[in-house]
Amino acid sequence: MSIKFKFHPAKAVEAAALLLKQHGKPMQYLGLLKMLYIADRVALAQMEQPITGDHYVSMAYGPVLSGVYALIEGRPVDDAFTLWSKFIAPYADNCVSLLDDPGDGELCEEEEEILQQVYDTFGHLDPYEVAEWTHDLPEWRDPKGSVEPIVVEEILKNLGKSDAEIVRIQTDVMRETYLDEILNHEVLNG
Repeated sequence: MSIKFKFHPAKAVEAAALLLKQHGKPMQYLGLLKMLYIADRVALAQMEQPITGDHYVSMAYGPVLSGVYALIEGRPVDDAFTLWSKFIAPYADNCVSLLDDPGDGELCEEEEEILQQVYDTFGHLDPYEVAEWTHDLPEWRDPKGSVEPIVVEEILKNLGKSDAEIVRIQTDVMRETYLDEILNHEVLNG
């Protein structure tokens, strides 16, 4: 069974907003997508969990967070689109911009630091340079015009995690998913 993190739309919105605030002007959506992927990857290395919990795919311009990409394009992802569109403007001229500040209540300090480090490293580069850089990440495969899923376990192996660490992470994710389901069931039926 592969590791599937739960997508956290509020954290994705706050992470995107933090990067957009740092940029101070509309940002090419490719650059935003690349930095969010890199930040999730750094979080996996340091915290053993991503910031957004999104699903990863290989596309022509490198690895991408599939849910965030859909939201940028204006496609609904569960109930996340309403939240996203409240704070992040639809892309125009290949750029996205911040409509309002969602705050940072969902992000922990370490996640904010990761996002800041990623912005400091990549935020001022041409997004196509960053895309080229992500082509060197070992989990990215050229999908030859289509889209291919990226398995979380492969990213973890590429980050130097042992098989035992990956099994522990998988167990933690399954436990968290189970507890979330129980709590949500109790709230809905309670």
